Amino acid sequence: MAPTLTLKPGTAWSDAWQRCQAVAPEAFGDDRVLNLWASVWKADGRALPATSPIDGSPIAGPPRLDAPTAGQAVRASLDQHRAWRHVPLPERRARVAATLDALTAHRELLALLLVWEIGKPWRLAQADVDRAIDGVRWYVDGIEPMLADRAPLSGPVSNIASWNYPMSVLVHAMLVQALAGNAVIAKTPTDGGVACLTLASALAAREGIPVTLLSGSGSELSSSLVRSPEIGCVSFVGGRDTGARIATAVADLGKRHILEQEGLNTWGIWNYTDWPTLTSLIPKLFDYGKQRCTAYPRFVVQRTLFDEFLAAYLPAVRSIRTGHPLAVEHPEDPLPALDFGPLINAAKAKELADQVGEAIDRGAVPLHRGSLADARFLPGQDTSAYLPPVTLLNPPPSSPLHHAEPFGPVDTIVLVDTEAELLAAMNASNGALVATLSTDDPSTYERLAPQIRSFKVGHGKPRSRGDRDELFGGFGASWRGAFVGGELLIRSVTEGPKDERLPGNFPDYHLMP
Repeated sequence: MAPTLTLKPGTAWSDAWQRCQAVAPEAFGDDRVLNLWASVWKADGRALPATSPIDGSPIAGPPRLDAPTAGQAVRASLDQHRAWRHVPLPERRARVAATLDALTAHRELLALLLVWEIGKPWRLAQADVDRAIDGVRWYVDGIEPMLADRAPLSGPVSNIASWNYPMSVLVHAMLVQALAGNAVIAKTPTDGGVACLTLASALAAREGIPVTLLSGSGSELSSSLVRSPEIGCVSFVGGRDTGARIATAVADLGKRHILEQEGLNTWGIWNYTDWPTLTSLIPKLFDYGKQRCTAYPRFVVQRTLFDEFLAAYLPAVRSIRTGHPLAVEHPEDPLPALDFGPLINAAKAKELADQVGEAIDRGAVPLHRGSLADARFLPGQDTSAYLPPVTLLNPPPSSPLHHAEPFGPVDTIVLVDTEAELLAAMNASNGALVATLSTDDPSTYERLAPQIRSFKVGHGKPRSRGDRDELFGGFGASWRGAFVGGELLIRSVTEGPKDERLPGNFPDYHLMP
């Protein structure tokens, strides 16, 4: 009989909220967060109700602004930018370093907010905070040569990012952009992360970092955050549909842009025998339920190796651990070590479950369908946002699972007989951010890897977005604009020599680093 679980003491949403009010009372009201613009926290906007994906309980929602107010905020950010760009670099470094110290002091609270708002297990939530802090420190320590002969942009950087990595992607980018001499604007993701971003922004604003934090619908705020002449650069992380609309707008305006979009990241298996290594990697590929831009939801497998692949894959996928990220058997127990918790919301879980059902109805073969029966839940809790791992063979071309990233714990497998078929299947989405080819022969890898349309290609191991000096970008429709990472992140948000061609994927050229 499974043990009865309880919420670990001190980790309730009410506990986290009270701690936020104690740390940053200027940003947290009794039941809502505030927007930050013109260096003032403002109780404007219409606060929407929100629920935690963990158990469906109410949490703080985004206080959505209207377009005119967002326009005022952008103009105020330009005033901040014009002052900040003249602040000497040593002072900017000191203020960003002080912000990092403050984030470090409140690391566990930031991570707890991520658990409640976007359902990250404790280990992954802490890693998200740590990667933001450690990554920005790398820039603080080595920024001088990166800024040689470069100047801040003409206006602030507008950041529009998805909900899945509020700290290691969004806050990291904002602080590096500010270190380079720019004021920064961020729109809180609609689906989650508003309290975590509010706390991080409050800590940064206290140190004098020119941060603007706004909530609102993308369609309502797009004219201000994308098209405003005051904006010096648009940085976007999200889906292809929204990214394409932003790409059209910035191209028309000739505006600097960094648009990271999704792609179907694939893992190819060809003339391969190291199955124990693959088995050890499979659970890691399910981190956070594959709700990340560098997840691998598609395996392209040589048909003659399919039986050996399944023998390595299925035991690993059956070992995946999911459940309530804060549920423990005894109050003194550590928080559980889960591979993932809920999806971002119940609607996404239902959408993906429906896609799986439709794909099977149209001919996909279910190789594995997990169950929530053994998952770790509190008695009687809402589990509508949870989806166990699913693996399908040969999703039909009519299914979204055939050509698009599911952004959830669903793997699809495609069988191939020739190298040409392998490459065609691995390039199904017109560009990807990462890919991997598992093959025993190094010469085969060296010959095939350049033909895979992915910015990063691993040899038998997963690739990630990367930290510090590792570059990042995408091929095809997975990326538009300047590439980032390492020195390229600084170059993407600063002005260099006249007629400089930044490495990136632009409408009129593609330049690799």
